[in-house]
Amino acid sequence: MARYKHIDTSPRFLAVDLERQLVPGSFEHALHWLIEHELDLTALDARFRNDLTGAAAYPPAMLLKVVLFAYSQGIVSSRAIERACREQVTFIALSGDSNPHFTTIAAFVSELGEAVAPLFAQVLYLCDRQGLIGRQMFAIDGVKLPSNAAKQKSGTRTEFERQAAKLEAAARAMLARHRENDALPAEPDLAAKSAQRIGRLEREAARIRHWLKENPEERRGSKGSVRKSNRTDNESAKMATDKGVIQGYAGVAAVDAKHQIIVEAQAWGTGSEQALLLPVVEALAAQLREDSLITADAGYHCEANLKTLAERGIAALIADNGMRARDERFKDRARFKALPDPLHDKAHQKKTARHYRPDDFSYDPLAGTCVCPAGKALYRNGANCIHNGFVAVKFQGALRDCVPCAQRSNCLRTPDKTKTRQVSFFQGKARTTPESYTDIMKRAIDSPRGRALYGRRFATVEPVFANIRHNKGLNRFTLRGRKKVDAQWKLYCLVHNIEKLAHHGFAT
Repeated sequence: MARYKHIDTSPRFLAVDLERQLVPGSFEHALHWLIEHELDLTALDARFRNDLTGAAAYPPAMLLKVVLFAYSQGIVSSRAIERACREQVTFIALSGDSNPHFTTIAAFVSELGEAVAPLFAQVLYLCDRQGLIGRQMFAIDGVKLPSNAAKQKSGTRTEFERQAAKLEAAARAMLARHRENDALPAEPDLAAKSAQRIGRLEREAARIRHWLKENPEERRGSKGSVRKSNRTDNESAKMATDKGVIQGYAGVAAVDAKHQIIVEAQAWGTGSEQALLLPVVEALAAQLREDSLITADAGYHCEANLKTLAERGIAALIADNGMRARDERFKDRARFKALPDPLHDKAHQKKTARHYRPDDFSYDPLAGTCVCPAGKALYRNGANCIHNGFVAVKFQGALRDCVPCAQRSNCLRTPDKTKTRQVSFFQGKARTTPESYTDIMKRAIDSPRGRALYGRRFATVEPVFANIRHNKGLNRFTLRGRKKVDAQWKLYCLVHNIEKLAHHGFAT
């Protein structure tokens, strides 16, 4: 039998030059060079006051390298990062074999806060210096992710008051029943369990009362409406996604079309994308040029946003909900839509019309005639009627035809009260009505040039979110509070931009 040399895949002692483990051209080499030679980290150094007294601290540069590299590998947990710093060569090289504790790593990420924004801006400057930012088109989009907050602890103050009252009532009822049973012989275990349950109910009710005392005001939305609060993270929000309702934040990114560099990243605790467009556009002011174009999907479309962009002279293409329905290229899109799952689809099913609709009538606009489903001709009683700003042609049935008709129940909602059927056919907006910003946007996005430009949006921004969510494994935010979540979102976007620098030969 052939003999082979023993191969030890787990050697314990190796003479290794750690810096040589960071291969030029790799992400970790670009990250190491960037933090050691390019970025200004004085803002992070200013947090320490141990010049003369106190224990020595881990360098923020080392912790930042370890955290960013861990995020690039899909490692989010601080305990997993600590284990990697002990066991994986690349982590050992980046940390200098210093083995930071998981509490140190968790505190570093949690306390970064606003210090991430200057680092993000410095990396953007380097991307621009490398020629990776074109400033011709920016695509804005967002992703809704759950956070470290309990969805079941969301509600309004009224709902919390009701919940606390129910817990207190249940505790009182159990306590009264417990006192009644004191005179009877009972098993000690059952009595102890009952007392524990009463204590849990009272403690939960006391926590709710304390939260209500600490938060005397309802949480308000951008339009002043009452929004649900959350007792674990009051800055997060309930959001509807294609996978159900989550409690979390919306991470928004503005991506440059030239090389998919993220030029702005923000995280907000709101499910309304319309309220997020203008803050991102304002943050993009330094990047915009006269010929820059901003694109966004239908979630960011509203008349107020379009009006503000037009008043500021910012060119934009923002889709509306009916854009695909107007595009003949998507006329067969319903064929490829999956059927709803009756076990999981909680949406209300559309009700079929029980009475004749205008589409059921035969209308000839050239001849100016209309025939009902029963084959009777209606007479026109208005050619240029304006209804809600739209021009309409009205028709009405004759008494001799409608009263004895056998299809009255299918045609009229109240056949016992209404004698004849009326039907209107709309011709478009009235000229007396001023053109809205939505109409102007529809005309721009439906043009051949608009469709070609907007078609680039998907290929610009969606691969970025695929990289962050799938390749980097970001499926939830691990922190609480908008400032902390915003910092974590910026760190992931920072990883994406540094990857772009590494791919384009930075520091090789």
